[in-house]
This record gives sequence, structure tokens and C-alpha cells, in this order.
Amino acid sequence: MTGLDGLTALVTGGGSGIGRATAHLLAEHGARVAVLDLDPGDGPLGFRADLSDDSSVRTAVEAAALALGGLDILVNNAGIGAVGTVEDNDDEQWHRVLDINVLGIVRSTRAALPHLRASAHASVVNTCSVAATVGLPQRALYSASKGAVLSLTLAMAADHVREGIRVNCVNPGTVDTPWVGRLLDAATDPAAERAALAARQPTGRLVTAEEVAAAIAYLASPAAASVTATALAVDGGMAELRLRPAGQ
Repeated sequence: MTGLDGLTALVTGGGSGIGRATAHLLAEHGARVAVLDLDPGDGPLGFRADLSDDSSVRTAVEAAALALGGLDILVNNAGIGAVGTVEDNDDEQWHRVLDINVLGIVRSTRAALPHLRASAHASVVNTCSVAATVGLPQRALYSASKGAVLSLTLAMAADHVREGIRVNCVNPGTVDTPWVGRLLDAATDPAAERAALAARQPTGRLVTAEEVAAAIAYLASPAAASVTATALAVDGGMAELRLRPAGQ
């Protein structure tokens, strides 16, 4: 991957999980990195922001761009999960998840666009999910939000390609993150649930946050200068492979 020396990057949800891994990897490749999060943590330059609040987002993005001296890369990674069928989540939860997972991307990108337009290497990478392209049980709300992220990515790519801004997304499978850890902790049999999640991916294991970060870093880098409107799967083959049961 081409280095990121001299480039600046902002990662939302950069305080933990995929976002944290991405922020650290971008920095390792030479980028100056800031993160937005409700709890930015003790990693790269951090700014507190609530993605459900437009004013909070605009203030944090402006502060980050000022501190970095511009903005070349925006990674829209922040998001929240939900479990259940359409019967299980009330309207309030639907509004909350869609507000963070979809409108959160709108708010952060809207605030970043003036800075991205001034960049000679502008890239936006959204964290989507295999749930956008594959029907998963007990994930109706989450899947709907990520389906919207996929469509939004394509629309943004069309809107901004002539401004020199590339827009792509990554579609991770089940990633070993704190959120998945909390789901496992709440299961009746955490070990059995972890085994089931691992088994539904053809590689037989969960995806790591670092593997997703590597895909994001590629899409954000000059090496992907001709890549836009692309959804890059990092799912252990979950979306496309149909294997026979083991031993057959």
C-alpha cells in the first residue's frame, strides 16, 4: 500500500474496535490522525462528538481539521448495533440506530466536505457490513441501517466524484469487537455462540479489527486512486461462498 505521509485523516468511532485499529494503522503509515468519539480514549488526537447532534459534529470536525491542518481522509466508522426481528425493536430504537448509523455519516461528511474539496487526495470510507447484502437472522434493524449505508455510499460517490472525492465502503463480517463481546457475554452459552458466529464464516473464525482496518487504509490511500463506489468485503467469504458441510 502506498504510504500516507503528509495526509490527514479523521476517524469517527475511533475510540475502540475497528475505529481504533484504523486510526493506529493510518498513523503507522504516516498520516496525521484525529478521532471523533463519545469517548476518544488515549490514542491519537481525540475530539468528543455526539453523532446524533449536528452542532456537536460540526464543532468537532472543524476543531480536528484545524488541529490537523486540513482534511484528506474521512473514515465514517461510528455505529451502534441492534438485535431482533421487526417485532422486537420499538420505534424509538429504530430511530436511534438509523440516526447514528446513517445520519451520523451524513452529519460528519457534510461537515468535512469543505475540507475534502480543498484536498488533492480526498477519500471517504464508510464502515458498512455484510448485513447489507446477506440476510442475517435477528438483525432486521441493524441490516436495514447498513443497507442504507451501502446505498448512501454509492450516491455519495456519484455526487462527489467530479470534485475529486472518492467514496467507498468496507463490508466486514462478524468482527471480534467490544460490541460482539457484549453480545457473547449476554448469551446463555457464550462459548457455543462464539463458535456459531465463527462457523458461519467460511474461514471458520471471526474477522479481526486489524483486518478491517487494513482494507480501510487501502481504500483511503493513493494506491486506490481509481477506486470509488466500491464495497470491499472483509467477511471470510461469508457473502459469496457456499461450501458443502465439512467432510462432504
